[in-house]
Amino acid sequence: MTRVAVSGAGVISPLGNDCASFFAALAEGRSGIGRIGSRFPERMGCRIGGAVAFDGSKIFPAAKLRMLDRVSQFALAACAEAVRDAGLDFKQVDVSRAGVSLGTGTGGAESTDEGYFTLYGQGSDRVKPFSVLMAMSNAAASWIGLDYGLTGPNLTYTTACSSSAVAIGEAARRIAAGDADVMIAGGAEASLNFGTLKAWEALKTLATEDPADPSASCKPFAKDRSGLVLGEGAAIVVLESFEHLEKRGGRARGELTGYGLTSDATHITRPSVEGQAAAMRRALESARIAPGEVDYINAHGTGTVANDGVETAAIKAVFGERAYSIPVSSTKSMHGHLLGAAGALEFVATLLALEKGFIPPTRHLRIRDPECDLDYVPERGRAAANARVGMSNSFAFGGTNAVLVVRT
Repeated sequence: MTRVAVSGAGVISPLGNDCASFFAALAEGRSGIGRIGSRFPERMGCRIGGAVAFDGSKIFPAAKLRMLDRVSQFALAACAEAVRDAGLDFKQVDVSRAGVSLGTGTGGAESTDEGYFTLYGQGSDRVKPFSVLMAMSNAAASWIGLDYGLTGPNLTYTTACSSSAVAIGEAARRIAAGDADVMIAGGAEASLNFGTLKAWEALKTLATEDPADPSASCKPFAKDRSGLVLGEGAAIVVLESFEHLEKRGGRARGELTGYGLTSDATHITRPSVEGQAAAMRRALESARIAPGEVDYINAHGTGTVANDGVETAAIKAVFGERAYSIPVSSTKSMHGHLLGAAGALEFVATLLALEKGFIPPTRHLRIRDPECDLDYVPERGRAAANARVGMSNSFAFGGTNAVLVVRT
C-alpha cells in the first residue's frame, strides 16, 4: 500500500486562526471558551461556547461572501493555510488525481437557522436566494474543489462528532489505494447559532457554566464535569502519497499510518467500550504498530459523564497496564467540542504535539474521578521530546468510532 504523508495543515479555531497560534494556546493551557450570551436572546439558556474571532469580509469579496455560510468561510480559510504550508501549486499537479474529503455535522447551520427565523419568526414568505447553496452539507467541500480546480473525488462525510476524522481516514485510503495523489481533508463546523444551541440544550448534554470562571466550564475526566461545551472552526490537512511529495520536492510534516473505523450498533447516544476499543485496535493494526509504541493519545474527552468513563475503560482494554504510562489529554477543555470538525482539529493538535515535543494539558482537571484514573496531563502541559507516535480518538452520537494514528 502507498504511504500517506501529511504535508500541510491549517486551522481556524477558538484558540487562534493559524496553526502556530492554536498550538501556542494549547501549550500554555489557555482556554478559548467564554461567554457568548450577548449574541442571543435572553431566553437562551446556554451562555458559553468556543467562538472564533473571524470576519469573512476581510478575506472574501462581497459577491462571493453572499454565497458562503460561516462554515464554508472557515473551511476555505483553513484550507488556504494548509495549501500554503504544503507549498502546493495546483497548476503543477494533475488535478484529476486531487480531491477533497471533508466532514461536518450540521453543514450550513447558520444559514438554516436564519432561514427558519425569516419564515417563522418574521412571518416572511421569502428567504435568501442562495439559501440552499449556503446550507447544503457539501458546500464547504465544493467551494474548496472549485477554488483550486480539483476534479478528483469531492466527498462530504456526516457522522456527527467523528465526521472529520472519518474524512481524513477515508482520504488517506484513497491515496493508499492509488486512486489519488493529493487529498485536501478535514472538517468545518459553525453551529453557534440560536437554533442549534437550543437543540443541544434540550438534549441536556451541555456543561453548566463555571460560576467562578466561564472559560473553565469544560472539565474532561474530572469528577465535577457537567457536560460538553460547543465550539466552532475548521481544520484542514493536505495528504499526499510520499512518491508525489518527493517528486515535487515537498516535505512531510508527518505520516498518517493508521485508521480504525467501527460502529457501536448498541445505542444512538450511549458510547460503547467495545466499539471504541475495537476502533483503536484497528487503527494500531492498520499502522502495523504495537500498543507499546504509542507515545500520546489525544482523547475524545468530551467532559460528559457518559463518554469519559467509557473512553478511559476502552483505553485500558487496548493498552492494558501500559495505559497508565501513556499521556492522554483532551484539548476540548480549551477549544470546546467542534462536533463534525473536532476530529480534524484534534488530529492537527496531535501532529503539532509530536512536532513540538510537547503534550498539551487537560485543563480544569482539579477534582479527580476514581473511574478516570489515567495520566490525563492535568492542568499543565509537559515536554515529550521523544514522542513520535500519536493517536487521535473521535467517537460520535450514532456510534461511529474513528481513530487516526500519526507518526513524525
